[in-house]
Amino acid sequence: MRPSERGAPGGALLASAAMIRPLTKFLPALAVSAGLAAPAALACTSMLVNKGATTDGSTLITYAADSHELYGELYYTPARRNSPGAMRDIIEWDTGKFLGRIKEAPVTYTVVGNMNEHQLSIGESTFSGRKELEGPAGIVDYGSLIYVALERAKTAREAIKVMTDLVAEYGYASTGESFSIADPKEAWILEMIGKGTGQKGAVWVARRLPEGYLSAHANQARIRQFPLNDAENAVYSPDVISFAREKGWYTGADKDFSFADTYHPLDFESVRFAEARVWSIFRRAAPSAGLGADYVDGSAPTKRLPLWVKPDKKLAVQDVMGLMRDHFDGTPLDMTKDVGAGPYAAPYRWRPMTWEVDGKKYFHERAISTQQTGFSFVAQMRSWMPAPVGGVLWFGVDDTSTTVYTPMYAGIRTAPRNFATGVANRGQFSWDSSFWVFNWVSNQAYARWSDMSVDVHKTQGELEGQFLADQADIEKAAMELYKSSPEQARTYLTAYSTQQGEKVHTRWRKLGEQLLVKYIDGNVRDEQGRVNHPKYPDSWYRHIVRDTGTRQALPEEPKPAEVKPQAQPEVKPGQKAEPKPTVAPAP
Repeated sequence: MRPSERGAPGGALLASAAMIRPLTKFLPALAVSAGLAAPAALACTSMLVNKGATTDGSTLITYAADSHELYGELYYTPARRNSPGAMRDIIEWDTGKFLGRIKEAPVTYTVVGNMNEHQLSIGESTFSGRKELEGPAGIVDYGSLIYVALERAKTAREAIKVMTDLVAEYGYASTGESFSIADPKEAWILEMIGKGTGQKGAVWVARRLPEGYLSAHANQARIRQFPLNDAENAVYSPDVISFAREKGWYTGADKDFSFADTYHPLDFESVRFAEARVWSIFRRAAPSAGLGADYVDGSAPTKRLPLWVKPDKKLAVQDVMGLMRDHFDGTPLDMTKDVGAGPYAAPYRWRPMTWEVDGKKYFHERAISTQQTGFSFVAQMRSWMPAPVGGVLWFGVDDTSTTVYTPMYAGIRTAPRNFATGVANRGQFSWDSSFWVFNWVSNQAYARWSDMSVDVHKTQGELEGQFLADQADIEKAAMELYKSSPEQARTYLTAYSTQQGEKVHTRWRKLGEQLLVKYIDGNVRDEQGRVNHPKYPDSWYRHIVRDTGTRQALPEEPKPAEVKPQAQPEVKPGQKAEPKPTVAPAP
């Protein structure tokens, strides 16, 4: 259902534009060990960085919403006042299915994407959890939890309460979920899973990041042990341990209870497809932690990753953008080194992720940067600024490696049309949609990655570099306006964000045209327009030789016949040598 098909506030349908997307985001299920649900999602990555770990004191979270049925929409929901007794329809985010109705809040806040007007931001990644916990009785899915909380809460702690109160009252309607929840002062991870068929509610635990640390999750429950008597840093459902005891899944001491090991035990796929992405963030942000690949490659399965790490240096916004651009480069999981990368070292593999040939099963690696990302963001929250100026949702569409993170301020009054809900859809290409324009460019680049990615990343760096260079001046102007008129500041930021969205859209379409001209028909045109025909890499030629044998081998050219010198007639003393004819005699 499109947002325009919903009723006005106070009517039968109150779900916001943020509440649905047309179809499921999940990847095909993969077989896993008995007793556990298949990791159907494998489809999102999120990280959290608290203010003590950033260069300027910002709190940051990220989110890559990976889906074959997401179309790069920047959801926008204005604040509103609701009539007493108003109800809200809950529409499942993944499917568009009507789940039920909940009481509406008297007042709701403006939401721009996954950030609200108070600089509260929420991201997620789905984990499957125990098969026995599938099909809980409830009407609030994980997507609805995110967007309802953003409309009702001002802080991360408030959001945790809103979300957990909702599932307690109305029941939870999804599988396991990890949420990144942050405001300008704190960053929290909340993990939740339903109680199984016919049972209402959920078991859950939330932990606050310690000062100066970062964390991440990627479709695998990550919270293990947690403090039982430290509400400043950990909160949990009253039955999070007792429920596991009732089911016979845990018999140890309360202090040793592990949420992740109990409700989503690790298996091969959980480590290789999910934990590996967390490892790649940690290894890059904190090389000194010495987190080798032996855990994620299966050779040392007991060397579990920590829940968080302290980065070797404090991180700026652009550093965190870079951490979300990852293909396992230079590691044992690097996808550019085998024949699957093609002649141009593409770090991508088309789905399905698992496959079988000659009776044996295999898999592809699952990196953070992947072709099926619908949208992603880096949310920046700053406590020393008014919320409309301090909150920036750096928003991008398509693959994180090829996107451009564009500043969308928390105070804006509308989304740029190129990012707006409803502009893109599954069945029709549109030049008006940045999602489709970015996909047009990235799908060109995938075919000739080692060459075209250089052009893509150069343009990406120019645009993002300019946004970051201009940020201080833009915000200084907005702050001056805010002193006399907060509404004028919002108008100014709306115009700025809209202009930058349009700028990115126009420049990316131009880039696609340039790539087509430069690389048409396998050629490479230089800056003077001359056509060159670069060879494949020798490694690729060797693959061809191995596959074709001698079929395409050129025959060796015959050696020219040896020419023997003719014997010269003997010239006697006093006799002149007969001159050689300069023209061959007629036959």
